Amino acid sequence: MRVALCQVVAGSDKEQNLEKILRTIDDAADAGAEVVALPESIDYVGPRDQQVANAEDDGGPFAAALARKAAERSIWIVGGTTRINIAPGRVTNTLGVYGPSGVRVARYDKIHTFDVAIPGGVETRESSIVEGGSSIVVADVAGVASGLSVCFDVRFPELFRLLALAGAKLLFVPSAFAHFTGKDHWEVLLRARAIENQCFVIAANQSGNVIPTIPLFGNSMVVDPWGSVIARITEDEGTAIVDIDVGEVDRIRTQLPSLTNRRSDVYSLSATPRS
Repeated sequence: MRVALCQVVAGSDKEQNLEKILRTIDDAADAGAEVVALPESIDYVGPRDQQVANAEDDGGPFAAALARKAAERSIWIVGGTTRINIAPGRVTNTLGVYGPSGVRVARYDKIHTFDVAIPGGVETRESSIVEGGSSIVVADVAGVASGLSVCFDVRFPELFRLLALAGAKLLFVPSAFAHFTGKDHWEVLLRARAIENQCFVIAANQSGNVIPTIPLFGNSMVVDPWGSVIARITEDEGTAIVDIDVGEVDRIRTQLPSLTNRRSDVYSLSATPRS
């Protein structure tokens, strides 16, 4: 599977953001990508009080453009995320997966909202606008079971274990991860999720200082099931083309069968994912 890992800087102009995203997808498809992974919040990055004004109804123009582009280029597009209206003043932070048929084949609403208050660092409350999701989603992406998550979700290992137990071999983590925490936590968390679940982790992150109080970390990366970083984009916008051997997941799970050695008689997790 050839995957395009895309790191972009979105701003407060939705039309400009969409133009940039569509150009990025075209460049990835020209490079032979079968799957394009985009970051969180590709529709809008700016003052939080404008998020609702910039949200769309489900299936709105931004999502429709991604679906058309997937069909036009016969590729899979994972992400990034856009805001979807659900009630007056309330939105979801929604990850869509679009297939070559030109339709959205899966939807995941970010479960864990980014509510933190770190003195001298990051202070924000995403839940003041965003309604957290309630469904765990494993989607078929180019014939491979893929677990969906968004940014802050990466701090909750139980979610990723449930995705792996449901058959996921790829774990997508589109993000707009802050620099303050990212410099210490981002790579550690991604590698941990890859190692403990023996999956590829594909994490497209935003970069830049569009919101001066919360600069974003960049460092988009792909981590293999052994925990090695096999692709990285540092601070600038860019795309990395990565050839992924999905068979590596089965080889590592056979050699080091930590998932099958779980003691489900002592502890258990269970979920019914949807696609």
